[in-house]
Amino acid sequence: MRESRPAPRRALLATALLLALPALPAFAADPPTDDQKTPPSDTRHQSKSEQDHIKDLSGVVVTASALQDTADTLSKPVEVLSGQRLDEARAGTLGDTVASLPGVQSSNFGPGVGRPIIRGMDGPRVAILDGGLASQDVSTVSQDHAPAIEPFLADQIEVLKGPSTLLYGSGAIGGAVNVVDGRIPEYAIDNGFSGRAETRFFAGDQHGNTTMARVDGGSDRFALHADAVYRHAPDYDTPDGRQRNSFVDTRTGAVGGSLLGDWGFVGLSAARYKDEYGNPGEPGDIALGERGVYIKMRQDRYEAKGALRDLWGEGNGLRFSFAHTSYQHTEFEGDQPGTVFRKNANEGRMEATFGSRDGWQGALGTQIAASTFVAIGEEAFVPETSTRAYGLFGVARRSWDGFQLDLGARLDRVKSTPVGGAGRRFHPVSLSAAGAWKLADGWKLTLNLDRAERAPVEEELFSDGPHIATLAYEIGNPNLRKEAANQLELGLQYQSALVDAKLSAYYNRFRDFIYIADTGQTWYWEEGDQDLPVRQWSQADARFRGVEGEAVFHLARSDRGDWDLRVFGDAVRATFVGGGNVPRIPPSRLGAQLRWQHDGWRAALGATRTNRQDKIGEYETPTAGFTFVDAHVSKHFDTGNLSWELFADGTNLTNQVGRVATSFLKDEVVLPGRSVGVGVRVFF
Repeated sequence: MRESRPAPRRALLATALLLALPALPAFAADPPTDDQKTPPSDTRHQSKSEQDHIKDLSGVVVTASALQDTADTLSKPVEVLSGQRLDEARAGTLGDTVASLPGVQSSNFGPGVGRPIIRGMDGPRVAILDGGLASQDVSTVSQDHAPAIEPFLADQIEVLKGPSTLLYGSGAIGGAVNVVDGRIPEYAIDNGFSGRAETRFFAGDQHGNTTMARVDGGSDRFALHADAVYRHAPDYDTPDGRQRNSFVDTRTGAVGGSLLGDWGFVGLSAARYKDEYGNPGEPGDIALGERGVYIKMRQDRYEAKGALRDLWGEGNGLRFSFAHTSYQHTEFEGDQPGTVFRKNANEGRMEATFGSRDGWQGALGTQIAASTFVAIGEEAFVPETSTRAYGLFGVARRSWDGFQLDLGARLDRVKSTPVGGAGRRFHPVSLSAAGAWKLADGWKLTLNLDRAERAPVEEELFSDGPHIATLAYEIGNPNLRKEAANQLELGLQYQSALVDAKLSAYYNRFRDFIYIADTGQTWYWEEGDQDLPVRQWSQADARFRGVEGEAVFHLARSDRGDWDLRVFGDAVRATFVGGGNVPRIPPSRLGAQLRWQHDGWRAALGATRTNRQDKIGEYETPTAGFTFVDAHVSKHFDTGNLSWELFADGTNLTNQVGRVATSFLKDEVVLPGRSVGVGVRVFF
């Protein structure tokens, strides 16, 4: 069994690197002028008008949009984390990083696994994107599989809520999360050299440290990039005691570079992601010297991207990207290797934009993906499967005085073929129409109509065997049909000097919704000497309806500081048309946070109430609600051409017992108790 231990020597070396990086010579930079004394990597030096709103997104470009829109021009619901808000939200998993957004929660299989859940949908319905291309891990196959994404290296994280199948295929029927990391630079580096670094240490019920560094440099004709992260987190504590086998160790890094010019850019990158984490559902037996089950993951990813700008008019051009991914993880049972999961994938994408701001704007694109997935060993409950996917899509927009219309369509072809079995072909079709009306100064009304279809994935079609991570025998259904969703969403936004607010309500009717259901039968697992429940992948019509909202009230502006109050809430209800609840739906939440900032200081105190979940599926059990109180304080200051930030974060300050209702391990795994993190960031 793995026990807590002092941070290893590499953590101290990483901290030394953090302090040494700013001293590196700016070999490609000119001496800073008076208006260049603050580093370009530091987003906090903005004009007062830009600082007025904590959540002002008007200037943030959403790269996951085919037309490269700013957030406020999109009719579709989108959230963007960037700048100081992203810094405060960064966590060890992608799901935990975005979980503070309305309508978004995180899955849980211990601290090593956290995949975003959007409006009650997770797994293969939520696309995880790395720079617009699929992450190509195996996190959809099982709840104990982590996404191969490092949130500490993100420049910004974009969350597209509702069907995003138009741009990203049938795997995005519930939404998409796009991580923008800048590993392939698209523009020249300001001043020729910039970067940032951070280290943080944890105390209280969480332990360990995370350290990252990033450097960008170059000239007007080329740009180079390098980054790295090291994370060491031993088993954490809870109000009920130690959560055994909850350790996480992560190492990741990348290098990239681009050729640049007025014509556009073309670049390459190579990245490696290595992760090792425990399965707290199988902690082993310390008395017998038995180590728990843990996973060792490695992913190598190679990307090429480019853009040719203004080919047929200003703002119109061609963008292309390609990624090759090689993924493997091994599930160790004690010190013995058990099941090995491997995936090799290639994906390519090309988009062409056209039109003008005074008329129709649009984009046409194509996407091609090919992957092979194989599981070897005792828990190989899914056979080796090859999947091929082809997609063709188009979007168009036209704006008039006070009104904007967005239209889109996509055709896909998906084929999944298991070794030794018959393959299945699917032809999903997706259509979308959206409108936005400016009702008055500061007011905007949006209406979205979506028809989206999803092809079943490997585990839904072909699984047949014991899935020990979830302690169940899972049976696929090779006769599954396409899943279809018809969604209607109405949104209202208001922005003024005193308040930023938005409210959305949606209704989603699924035909042939795919889910895994308990059959009430059991299968005897000889090695574990226990009966496992038999779960069958099934289909039924279902309804999802929900509401979510957020408001930031600018309470005061004075010489003693600025005060803001943020409130948010979300709720989703999912039922089958024939009766009964859809299983594993997240509970409703309400939250509030009071913020203050003045002269480089920032402080915040907030609480989030996660309500009891008793609207449960068959054979599920209710999950108690809980309230987490969190706090943040930081001091930002400049020394020469460096910017520094000292910070401290407190989580679960009242030491509440919290369990994640959507987790298969909710009865065994409790969220961490009272914890404090302290650290330093530097921008150069």
